[in-house]
Amino acid sequence: MKVLHVYRTYFPDPPGGLQEAIRQICLGTRKFGVEPSVMTLSPQPIPGDVRLPEARVWRERSWLAPASCDLGGISAFRLFAKRAAEADVLHFHFPWPFADLLNILDVARRPKVMTYHSDIVRQRTLSVLYGPLMRRTLNSMDAVVATSPAYIRTSSVLRSIVPSDKVKAIPLGIRDYVTECSAEQSARGITEGILHRLNLPAGRFVLALGVLRYYKGLHTLIEAASQIDCPIVIAGSGPEEGALKALTHSRQVSNVIFAGQVSEEEKRDLLAGCALFALPSQVRSEAFGMVLVEASMFGKPMVCCEIGTGTSFVNVNGETGLVVPPESSGDLASAINKLIGDDDLAKKMGLAARARYESLFSGEAQGRAYSALYKEVCERHNAG
Repeated sequence: MKVLHVYRTYFPDPPGGLQEAIRQICLGTRKFGVEPSVMTLSPQPIPGDVRLPEARVWRERSWLAPASCDLGGISAFRLFAKRAAEADVLHFHFPWPFADLLNILDVARRPKVMTYHSDIVRQRTLSVLYGPLMRRTLNSMDAVVATSPAYIRTSSVLRSIVPSDKVKAIPLGIRDYVTECSAEQSARGITEGILHRLNLPAGRFVLALGVLRYYKGLHTLIEAASQIDCPIVIAGSGPEEGALKALTHSRQVSNVIFAGQVSEEEKRDLLAGCALFALPSQVRSEAFGMVLVEASMFGKPMVCCEIGTGTSFVNVNGETGLVVPPESSGDLASAINKLIGDDDLAKKMGLAARARYESLFSGEAQGRAYSALYKEVCERHNAG
């Protein structure tokens, strides 16, 4: 079965959480007989045909990207028409308004799945103008997938626009690379790793990891830092980096370490070496939190905020970690200190996080669920 994924950006362009989510869906479904490919835009789409382990990637030029909405030209429509004609299933990833225009083409009248990653949160004006086209696209889908039951309950779009019998919940997943990570660390030696370079005590620091965006809530973590008695590592780069460093300086915080953009190897060392993982995102733009799944894979207890999305579905309060109100530095510090100060509790929650990963968020579990959905929508579409 050939499945074409459609999203505004993809590897080898700079990575992000949603691109990684698509990659993991491709990897997971390959094991069940799916042949995935990706149609995307890029500011520099040369080469236009990229062969990656998970999928073949077809790229055309992104001419503009207002409000992170990449726009293509006539060549993008031609590319989509050609590749869609070869696919058994089209798999759109929301939000990307340009994909709604692609969906108008006649060739898009095939079995279609959409993964609904997030509501449009910040661009309110765009959301109003885009509403009619969005409704048309959502109603044209054979199935719309949310990444957690919580998001189905709390998204006004999913509750009011999409018929309930079309909405499914399939959690995002990721392949298990913990064993691979352990082997790499043993071969390399801890003195060569990032923990040594940053002078971090293994098992005694808090980790926050990802693109430094406005909705990650890292300002709250920095505000809480003076109440936390251990190092806090913020790994990643992004548009909020300068503001976060300025906040750290103005508050004269000495235990926050900015690690900058880290390699995959360094990311794994940090996840393996931290005491707990913190994701203090404060708004619904953080629709799931793939980094929480990675922390779960490493058996780490987590602290996140209750924002009515998948973050508190991955991290179950009192079971795999602690969930606190958003933008409350006091509550965040108390939760982190509770886990840092109680090794038995942290270990218990870390083991529960790993067990939850294995049952819900593994690459195999996700691949099996999406492969079954592709087969279901093909049968239903062709029968209709």
